[in-house]
Amino acid sequence: MGAGRVGTTLATLLDERGHSVAIIDQNPDAFRRLDPTFNGRRVTGVGFDRDTLRQAGIEDAYAFAAVSNGDNSNIIAARVVRETFGIDRVVARIYDPSRAAVYERMGIPTVPTVRRTTEAVLRWMMPPDAWVEWVNADGQVSLVRARPTAAWYGLDFAQIEKLVGHRLAFLSRLGSMRVADPKDILQEHDELVFAMAGTDSVPVREVLTRDPQELT
Repeated sequence: MGAGRVGTTLATLLDERGHSVAIIDQNPDAFRRLDPTFNGRRVTGVGFDRDTLRQAGIEDAYAFAAVSNGDNSNIIAARVVRETFGIDRVVARIYDPSRAAVYERMGIPTVPTVRRTTEAVLRWMMPPDAWVEWVNADGQVSLVRARPTAAWYGLDFAQIEKLVGHRLAFLSRLGSMRVADPKDILQEHDELVFAMAGTDSVPVREVLTRDPQELT
């Protein structure tokens, strides 16, 4: 919901990654920000209106992002989507930090600013994933950032490195990046950075979305 800079950037990224996307805005002129190649659905209407949401396909949605320029609209839409349509992966953009804390306690993640908002919304919306974070000039070496499924929580990094088959180089935890220690234990929301040959992150994703007990 919201075809501003964040909404259109987010919708474009999801569309480019092959996902089915619908974007909602009250102003049909706002959709001009979308790239001409955008394949998703454009829905004109109020983002917390149930009929508008149904028109956008909310009943079949995996996730919902409320990223309009109004805190009230965003939080109402987020609550309607979660409480009426039962969508678990819901995130809202909130400008007022004092209100954000309240909504976090209600179980609705909130995020700030344009590029950081888009990236943070994607992390909240998407299932565990792996993607190339950095690649050298000739494409021979890359760093792949990954978020394992919950089944991996509690494993130490030595075990994870052995199961994945790539060097676990760095850990991102609570917004802080550091060199990974083999004795570290994986926690919820951790992001792991693997050093690997080439740029194919798909095998890493496939391993980390499986139950590690199946790999031993």
